[in-house]
This record gives sequence, C-alpha cells and structure tokens, in this order.
Amino acid sequence: MSPTSTTLRRTGTLAALTLAGVLAAAGAASAHVTVHPESYAKGATDGVLSFRVPNEEDTASTTKVQVFLPTDHPVLGVLVTPQAGWTAKVTTTKLKKPVKTDDGTITDAVSEITWTGGRIRHGEFQDFDVAFGQLPDDTGRLSFKTLQTYSDGSVVRWIEEAKKGADEPENPAPALTLTAGGAGAEASNGSGGAAGSDADSVVPSSSASSKDTKESTASDAADDSTARSLGTAGLVVGVLGLIAAGFALARGRNARP
Repeated sequence: MSPTSTTLRRTGTLAALTLAGVLAAAGAASAHVTVHPESYAKGATDGVLSFRVPNEEDTASTTKVQVFLPTDHPVLGVLVTPQAGWTAKVTTTKLKKPVKTDDGTITDAVSEITWTGGRIRHGEFQDFDVAFGQLPDDTGRLSFKTLQTYSDGSVVRWIEEAKKGADEPENPAPALTLTAGGAGAEASNGSGGAAGSDADSVVPSSSASSKDTKESTASDAADDSTARSLGTAGLVVGVLGLIAAGFALARGRNARP
C-alpha cells in the first residue's frame, strides 16, 4: 500500500470517528424526556402539558413511564388524555398547604401519573398529554421528575434539576418555565393566566416590565439554542477541514519527485 493511500485511510478514519462523536453528542442532547410547551404564564388556566418520552435503548423498549408532579406548587384540575395501548394510573396527595381558588379551597392534588401497558421501541417516542385546570402563580419554574422503565428492567431517572450558570445535567428532569403574564390572557397560547407573587423571581409591577421579562426569557432561550447549534456546526466544520487537510497533505507528498 502506497504512503498516499495510508495517509488518506488514516485521515478518513479519524475524521469519521470524530464526526460520529459529534453527531452522537447532538443526538443524546435531544433524547431527554421533555415537557411541551416549555413555558406557560403563571396562573394559566385550561391548558395542556405534553410529556415527550423518546426511547434511547437499541435493544430494549420503554414499557413504563412515571411522572411526578410537584405538590409544593401544585398543578390543579389534572386530567389524563387516553393513549392507545397505555393505561394511566393517577395518584393524588393531600396538600400540606391548601390552595384557595374562586371555586373553593383545594386540599388534594395529583402527585403522580404512571403509564403502563404500552411500548416505545427504538427510534420512536410517545407524547403523554395531561390537561390542567390551573397552574401555580407563586413560582417561576416547575420540575416534573420522571422515571423511564425499559423492557430489560433498567430504569432511567430523569430527576436532576439544572442550575443557573452550570452545564446541563446528564439526566435532567422535564422543566416548565412560568412567566409573568397579564390577567385574563388565554392559556392556550402559553402566555396567559393571572400573575401572582413569586418566591423565586420578582414579578414586574407594570405591563411594560412584564413584556421585558417575556422578551428576556425568549431571548435567553434563543441564545442557548443558537449556541448549541453553532457549537455542533463548528465541530462538523472542523472535521471537514481535517479531511481536506489530509487530502492536501497526501497530494503534496505524491507530487514530490
């Protein structure tokens, strides 16, 4: 085998391995259990949350999904949408701090939903829809810890909470951002609901401040998404550059007398 062929083969192998690593990392980032939409207004009413569960295993199927709803900031009026092939079990818990609403005082709320009986195979995902009557208005973020059980008995615990300024954890819990919204806005577009006091963030005192807060949240999310895309694209471009350099080096050696 000529030196040129050896150089080309080594360069191509290294490039292929590097590109495979880049694509694998990008795929892993998108394979987490997530909740959609990613944000709603504080106190939003009559909306739907969709928990998206992808299958990450090559040789096993997802056979059980458990979603835990927070009870310190409860989601009220939870209803489960029937899913073909799946059976949902809803667990309620008595609240330590009852919630006062226009319809009376709520003392119990859903704390867990478990889906069994179905199967999510490799390369597939399933959306589990949950309707709610009202979201809390006293926090800026809700985390829904989730357990994903596979047919081989393994369990992936999506329970880690992301910390501000830190890298995304390996198994992050699905999280819903609650934004400050104007009273009377519609929940169906993810921007309505009544605004209330917030122990985690300060609620703007005017409509202009509320608008600035929404724009800032959207901008941060867009910047994060853009940064991830640019980072992946940069790595891919680097790999392509490595391939080009390898071919150039090989041609140069071949052209020498």
